[in-house]
Amino acid sequence: MRLLLWHVHGSWTTAFVQGDHDYLIPVLPDRGPDGRGRARTWEWPQNAREVAPAELHADDVDVVVIQRPHEVALCEGWLGRRPGRDLPAVYVEHNTPQGRIADMRHPAAGLLPIVHVTHFNELFWDCAPSPTRVIEHGIVDPGYRYTGELARVAVAINEARRRGRVTGTDLLPRLVTHAGACGLRPSAPRAHFTNGTVPFDLFGIDAGSLGGVDDPPQELLHRELPRRRVYLHPIRWTSLGLTLLEAMHMGVPVVALATTEVPEAVPPDAGIVSTRVDELRAGIERLIADPDEARELGLRGRVAALERYGLQRFLDDWDDLLEEVAR
Repeated sequence: MRLLLWHVHGSWTTAFVQGDHDYLIPVLPDRGPDGRGRARTWEWPQNAREVAPAELHADDVDVVVIQRPHEVALCEGWLGRRPGRDLPAVYVEHNTPQGRIADMRHPAAGLLPIVHVTHFNELFWDCAPSPTRVIEHGIVDPGYRYTGELARVAVAINEARRRGRVTGTDLLPRLVTHAGACGLRPSAPRAHFTNGTVPFDLFGIDAGSLGGVDDPPQELLHRELPRRRVYLHPIRWTSLGLTLLEAMHMGVPVVALATTEVPEAVPPDAGIVSTRVDELRAGIERLIADPDEARELGLRGRVAALERYGLQRFLDDWDDLLEEVAR
């Protein structure tokens, strides 16, 4: 099929465009949010091709994959047809809802079929009367890469400074050390505050402002992350961090907050998952001190990730849904 979709989430799109379809990726001269075009920090196949809005015609599109509310209007303006009414369309919800539980109404509810990337999201979003489906993430397997040669912790957070408590940035000084030099001291020190004893390296968009590696290409992240002994996922409220799943694929042992979808994604014997900061800190320190245990935990995590988040299952699930939507 010919699928129109915007480049919104690079990691998710990297898996999505691995299928057999023709993926039309809008591009604008400024390569802004509504026209980023092909990825520059991920490897995409040639069947994911850039297309300018002026080159788009309604007859060229079999299904529109909407990922943000305003894309409905963009599509209507560019093609002269409204997704869900004049063109087959599906809405992919990547994010956890915000606000009070009773007010988590989805913007596409009643307008489009909605696909959630986690069961947690499907549970919390109010989508009635739209039909919903969960298609869990698929990962392009980077292969087993773990060495753990550096007795350090890897953390991957985009915009860690701005997003603060959402991403658990404030938890880093309680879990790992050298945080003060990165501007991560808590705003109000407390008597029970305890620094971790393990150094960490931060990767992600704007990580440079905190002394980390700013917006690394996927190839660099996949090379450097497995050299660290442990991967830490401190995010309080997110759909499901794809770097967490990539770390598991590469055999890196993971330590993560037991929030949102994480307890489903990381089985009890395949990672250290808890809402207790002291248990997470103790787990990090134990794995740093015991490379053999760290390696064994990472191997179990890889098996679990391959079984649940394999790329082919992801693509097959999407093919089934796209055929339904196109009909």
